[in-house]
Amino acid sequence: MQTQNETGAGRVMIDQTSHDGDHAGERGFLFRMLNLAGVTIPVIGLITAIVLLWGIAFNGVHLAILAGMYIITALGITVGYHRFFTHRSFKTPRFMEVILVILGSMAVEGSVMQWVAVHRRHHQHSDDHDDPHSPHTHGGGIWGMVRGMWHAHMGWIVGARAPGLARYAQDLRKDKLILWMSRLFPVWVLLGLLIPALLGGLITMSWSGALLGFLWGGLVRVFCVHHVTWSINSVCHIWGTKPFKSRDESRNNAIFGVLAMGEGWHNNHHAFPTSARHGLRWWQIDFSYWVIWGMSKVGLALDVRIPSPARIAAKRA
Repeated sequence: MQTQNETGAGRVMIDQTSHDGDHAGERGFLFRMLNLAGVTIPVIGLITAIVLLWGIAFNGVHLAILAGMYIITALGITVGYHRFFTHRSFKTPRFMEVILVILGSMAVEGSVMQWVAVHRRHHQHSDDHDDPHSPHTHGGGIWGMVRGMWHAHMGWIVGARAPGLARYAQDLRKDKLILWMSRLFPVWVLLGLLIPALLGGLITMSWSGALLGFLWGGLVRVFCVHHVTWSINSVCHIWGTKPFKSRDESRNNAIFGVLAMGEGWHNNHHAFPTSARHGLRWWQIDFSYWVIWGMSKVGLALDVRIPSPARIAAKRA
């Protein structure tokens, strides 16, 4: 009788575990689908607007200005703010540091001091309650998932600023040139909006061309860079593969590996934070690393840090 009771209790426990596992799987799937919808719907809307406005308020000139400004300011974030200033994955001459600060600032994601401090805090506390933008610390259920995704994607920007950020960028604060450049952040933002307006005006020789250059190469470009960058915080901590051991929920996501210039190989990055190369496999497109590699060939990137094959093999999950 006792054996039967224990066996029955065992069955109950096994059944309950199975139900919990199914529920967790369904919740994870829903989490990923909501996240995917939240990121892709605005992009679909933007593409639809471009198609409908082609020949009216958008053409090849505006596409070129949008693409060009997107590439250089996104690289300002990925190569400059992230891989150089935050993680020091390579060295570069002083004039290149200045250029990288300006390009990163034109992405309108905050000054280099602020960006570096927030990202270093993220690595120290990745996906725990002190992480500035984790999607996994906002409770269970549908509402908890929605809150987590909103917070990770952009809610953290409008929320209360995390205390003690200054200590995460002490090395930059001791650099008088970089500190001065960081304080001129509003100037570089304005420059990033004026350049596409000037290009649009000069190419078309019209005030309407200048206005549309400002719209597409300025405002729309900032929108695109922002949401792709923020998707690394949200999408790449929810949706993708995890080939390396890590204490967080960082994921490799091929879509954002392309759109974010290689930043989407996020689990690779969390496994090897100081690596200049995030796309560690030959097929993992990493445009930012290609730029760093090109810089190294002309003396603009020195001591480029890449993990050895033995280290990579040792960290595989």
